[in-house]
Amino acid sequence: MVLAIQVVLPAVFLFTLWRANFKSKLEWILDAVATTLFAAWLFQAGNWSWIGYYFRYLLVVILIVALILSWRKMRELPLKVDYSSKQKMPMGVSVFLAAVFGAYNVFAFTGYTTNETALELAFPLKEGTYFIGQGGNSTMLNYHHSYEPQQYALDILKVNQFGIRANGLYPKELTKYHIYEDDLFSPCNGKVVEMENGLPDFAPPEADPENATGNYVALTCETSDAVVYLAHMQKGSVTVEVGELVEVGQKIGMVGNSGNTTEPHLHIHAEKDGVGIPLRFDGKFLVRNQLVR
Repeated sequence: MVLAIQVVLPAVFLFTLWRANFKSKLEWILDAVATTLFAAWLFQAGNWSWIGYYFRYLLVVILIVALILSWRKMRELPLKVDYSSKQKMPMGVSVFLAAVFGAYNVFAFTGYTTNETALELAFPLKEGTYFIGQGGNSTMLNYHHSYEPQQYALDILKVNQFGIRANGLYPKELTKYHIYEDDLFSPCNGKVVEMENGLPDFAPPEADPENATGNYVALTCETSDAVVYLAHMQKGSVTVEVGELVEVGQKIGMVGNSGNTTEPHLHIHAEKDGVGIPLRFDGKFLVRNQLVR
């Protein structure tokens, strides 16, 4: 599905823009707008860790080249002609797609900020380049947002120098995921209020929906009475106990693949009175497709 959406569909849109036999500039403009809005939405909302974070910039370059090459063929055409019913149909499709992907871009863009007061935390990972797979103030960027207790949750992956999260597209071996067994550190000074340490790690795509958080640590920070959850930790890796006081930067465990998870990653969210609250890490509100080094 990821390859279809982020490789095949853009190829179809761009090839059509480049090779289509347009009869007027208006036809080209409508197709170019629809293609550009589709690419903009994919750039914002696609999960680029599967095929490579930096590939999203290649998409922009290819789009610009396709626009330039196709315009060179169109520039001598009239602005519009008398269109037959057959010609009007693809133009109507272009208008429809432009409206849909225009709305998608607006929904995605609204997810980059929030007006709610956020809990300030230190980033809990320190050993490489990390990719925000889910995060933001919109379901277009963060599927957690539709579930109120976790509406500002983040799913964090680790990527290599090419911006790829694993050795392979979707390997079963946990050690092929770059984030697996990375140390986790307390994001604040606080107190451990819950923990679990004995649940198994699963090979993707197996999961444990009955124990959604898997092995986890929940703590309250000195600056807030909200509870911060760090989930899907490795079995036996949790190094703290309930009631223990922790300091920011103190190791509390390791990233695993326990609980209801599709692959190794860190899930982190905070909730207060059953409602999720925004998080800022070192002053930044993180959203999908951002990197933390």
